[in-house]
Amino acid sequence: ESSNNMATNITWHSSHLARADREGLLNQRGVTLWFTGLSGAGKSTLCCALENVLFANKKSTYILDGDNIRHGLCSDLGFGPGDRQENIRRIGEVCNLFTDAGLIVLAAFVSPYKADRDNVRQLLDKNQKDDDESNSNTRRKNFIEVYVKADVETCEHRDPKGLYKRAKAGEIKNFTGISAPFEAPENPELVLNTSEKSVEECISDLMNYLREGGYLS
Repeated sequence: ESSNNMATNITWHSSHLARADREGLLNQRGVTLWFTGLSGAGKSTLCCALENVLFANKKSTYILDGDNIRHGLCSDLGFGPGDRQENIRRIGEVCNLFTDAGLIVLAAFVSPYKADRDNVRQLLDKNQKDDDESNSNTRRKNFIEVYVKADVETCEHRDPKGLYKRAKAGEIKNFTGISAPFEAPENPELVLNTSEKSVEECISDLMNYLREGGYLS
């Protein structure tokens, strides 16, 4: 049987446990925080710092980091527009599963294209709609877009991996902010300007959002 037909001959097998059961065990609400921004803006730094605070509060998390994902799940992809789209699509599916498992997912990806980020939001929103229909008390978001804001000059000055220097020298093609575009979020749930705020201030904003939204209980 050809691979073109395999995807049509499948049926979703449901668990005997509901998402609410898993969330009840963990005493938290599953959600994906999607950190988007230029390389060097501070996405991974904030994810790691937030993970430590959440862990100290006995919350179950998992970080999905752009570089780490490309070591395995997306190791076959490059950085052209088509590969970037597929990269984000795959990550979105992983976020969807982890969120359904009741985890607080911290996803750190440049994700430069608005359409790709919107596709992930729509994927998680679909499951939110299904969840709302089965539980009238659930009105929280599955997808929280966090714009880690820093201009190119600031990121280039930081340049922790030396990527901007290499991109300007022509050694790296399709580098976001230099030779490839970045489409800033239009209506993110949170904007964290790391050019102006400290890591501690950003983490305070994130924790306040999660507490007020009821994700931590």
